[in-house]
Amino acid sequence: MAISELTEPHQPDIGYTPDLNKYQARVKRRLATENLATTLPPNFPKALESDLVWDNTDVAARYNWTYKLSASNLEELETALQHFKSLQKPLGYINQGTFPLPTLHDKLRDISREIHNGFGFKVVRGLPVDKHTREDILIIYAGLASHIAPIRGRQDSQYQGKAADVVLNHIKDLSSTHDASKIGAPAYTSDKQVFHTDSGDIIALLCLEEAAEGGQSRVSSSWRVYNELAATRPDLIRTLAEEWPTEVFGDPTKKYVNRSLLHYTPSNSSTPERMIIQYARRTFTGFLGLPRSRDIPPISEAQAEALDTLHFLAEKHALGLDFKKGEVQFVNNLSIFHARDGFRNSAEKQRHLVRLWLRDPENAWEIPESLEGRWDKVFKDVKEERQVWPLEPYIRSASLGMGK
Repeated sequence: MAISELTEPHQPDIGYTPDLNKYQARVKRRLATENLATTLPPNFPKALESDLVWDNTDVAARYNWTYKLSASNLEELETALQHFKSLQKPLGYINQGTFPLPTLHDKLRDISREIHNGFGFKVVRGLPVDKHTREDILIIYAGLASHIAPIRGRQDSQYQGKAADVVLNHIKDLSSTHDASKIGAPAYTSDKQVFHTDSGDIIALLCLEEAAEGGQSRVSSSWRVYNELAATRPDLIRTLAEEWPTEVFGDPTKKYVNRSLLHYTPSNSSTPERMIIQYARRTFTGFLGLPRSRDIPPISEAQAEALDTLHFLAEKHALGLDFKKGEVQFVNNLSIFHARDGFRNSAEKQRHLVRLWLRDPENAWEIPESLEGRWDKVFKDVKEERQVWPLEPYIRSASLGMGK
């Protein structure tokens, strides 16, 4: 019995919140006791070269990541809002045609190119949040976003017990109004949110309200992280490129899938090289009301080290964005990790973001075959007439805990 307990695979000592001491001890132990690979996987580059490779020491000198809406831009947005409302269509029909921006359109297309092929992120400032009703500001937000990336993805496939394409999600601390055992994602708490990626090509976040204290948004180049790992720990590149047992929240048909975290595609005659890291830490560690299921194979010690390494390297190179009310943050989800500091709300100030998952066919990266199923879940057959736009926060099904 004792031998069985020693030899049976078990989950490493790792939680959602990275522990620096445990991480450093694991690194020291593995370096001392394991024969680690010293070469990269076949055809993987020793270094990526692109504007997508940046860190907090150089990006400010190389790139202006903000665009402030001018008075004429705002006037054009107001005109587009009134035009869309005059059509009396559901919000699912917001697009470049129903929300026309004849002058601002070209600038927003430039921003799409910067997000896909430049530095990977952009902040648009100055949306008139306090001037409008919740529905009207969401129309303006989605209308503007449609000129950057016209395809919206589903973030939930059900709403209020019915099948639906929910295309907008609220990121807000709901711990004071919901049972903590039903919260399975940090998006609905005031906790620190560690570095991760979402689903889809572009993540858009509109700030409706800031926190009373904390809550800074952080972005970090996954291409910069790759280069450091390739130079110092090629064994971890191999670990990230192997298949991991990844928990699937909110899907009753399967508990987990085997999926790589890192995907590399060499350049060809028409496309530059692409390196994509896609992962969310909670799918390997669990979070609050959604602990990691015991029915899923454990991750390995090497995978636990790789998870912590991604976080701490992303944190080392990260840029903090002072995200204010009325700003929209657009992030290339294929080349950028994002995170959030913990925060404190007050009665007057309660941090509240609204999120879209977007895709721009003109500038979109080709998605590796191993990620196609995940992309289909987000973008396939999202119908205008089925789109749901919740005006108030709720916990989406993939983040809903088991309850007591």
